Amino acid sequence: MTAIEDSRTRPRTFPTGFVWGTATAAYQIEGAVDTDGRGPSIWDTFCRVPGAVARGESGEFACDHYHRWQEDVGLMKDLGAGAYRFSVAWPRVLPDGRGPVNRRGLDFYRRLVDALREGGIEPYVTLYHWDLPQALEDLGGWRVRDTAERFADYAEVMYDALGESVSNWITLNEPYCSAIVGYGEGRHAPGAKEGHGALASAHHLLLGHGLAVGRLREMARSGQQIGVTLNMSPTVPVTSSPQDVQAARRMDLLVNRQFTEPLFGGAYAADMAETFGRISGFSFRRDGDLEIVGRPVDFLGVNYYYRLHVEAAPYEEADPVRRSAFDLGVRTVTPEDARTSGLGWVVEPEGLYETLVGLTTRYPDLPPVYITENGYGDDGALEDTGRIDYLRDHLTATREAMTAGADVRGYFCWSLLDNFEWARGYSARFGLVHVDYDTQARTPKASFRWMRDFIADPVVTTPVTARPATTGPVDILVAGTPRGERWGPGPLSQAAEEST
Repeated sequence: MTAIEDSRTRPRTFPTGFVWGTATAAYQIEGAVDTDGRGPSIWDTFCRVPGAVARGESGEFACDHYHRWQEDVGLMKDLGAGAYRFSVAWPRVLPDGRGPVNRRGLDFYRRLVDALREGGIEPYVTLYHWDLPQALEDLGGWRVRDTAERFADYAEVMYDALGESVSNWITLNEPYCSAIVGYGEGRHAPGAKEGHGALASAHHLLLGHGLAVGRLREMARSGQQIGVTLNMSPTVPVTSSPQDVQAARRMDLLVNRQFTEPLFGGAYAADMAETFGRISGFSFRRDGDLEIVGRPVDFLGVNYYYRLHVEAAPYEEADPVRRSAFDLGVRTVTPEDARTSGLGWVVEPEGLYETLVGLTTRYPDLPPVYITENGYGDDGALEDTGRIDYLRDHLTATREAMTAGADVRGYFCWSLLDNFEWARGYSARFGLVHVDYDTQARTPKASFRWMRDFIADPVVTTPVTARPATTGPVDILVAGTPRGERWGPGPLSQAAEEST
């Protein structure tokens, strides 16, 4: 065995202090949507639209975590998790998105945080995981600048309530899904299919993030961390044709660089005007916004599920002025030999390696990274060997990326519980724990036991074996990167399919 081969196969453990946790989101697990003064969110409204969600399902009951949270904290303790990433339901705390605070809603999160800390589990609080108060949507939602200001007010309310007990804050979860899937594609709440409105929403989400960072920085104690979570996947053209390469670049802009460049690159992506100039004049941008959006954060959360394989396709709308922001002349495809999950999602752990190393290469001042979501969807089988294989391979890819220089500090498995999976309803299950939605009984799956053992002894031994990313040698230059420099087999992208 050569020295190189030995370095690729000898066991590697994760470093001491590496954070192990699970993740959930409020609307997906809490239920109790009409309880203790909670106001309606855009997802409550969207779920009532005929055909919007599979089988007409909603998060009305979900996992009833609002009443069963003590049992769920017990499951985390049994798992050996040292951290729990959860989101706060904005309309549970501020029923109208602004104005009087609902103390009963705040008390729920106070009890949860206290129980977590008593159990030795560090809370990671996400302020926004897609459940905008409907009252703010009625005033324009994320299309309007005022919502960013209201988000900063809400962040201040939450810090006032939990700042003594919570040291890790995440402003946004996956602004791509909120802005583009929600306001551009229409597959998520609020169900709009707009051009300018979707791009404005993306900008105002980032602005709200920056404003919230400013408020939290003013209040934070020493050692507290503030971050943001983006969903990412490398975007790969299916052929080396100029049409497919440009399609991959457009997808990359829409779902990735639109967010990473203002956050970590200090500029708007250079090809925004070329790609979207016919549908928007970007009048929502104001002098000084970039400085607010780009305020330094202490960590980046990365949600990774798969790579995107894309090809050029006809535009849905012939008139470019009338196109939605999601109408890019791009189609995602599944490679013929691809390994897939129970949902048909392509399983490519090397894409996580490419994502982590690629971010480190592109942004020299990138803060430390936490993998804030990574998981496998299936039909809910208790002997979920597919999920075990997925987790093992992606943890291996994470460790390999760390060896290559990526500064990764933690891993949160999606998800602790089977839950309401947005437009898919309850058919897709991502949990380490099975939930019987009729009885609310929780049953740990085989993957729960596997993950518990891994957390106790986090060693990987098998290297990630890369499979071809394209049908031919394609050298994609990332916008803003000097000519001749590569960033993996293709630019990074966030998944166009909804992630969790």
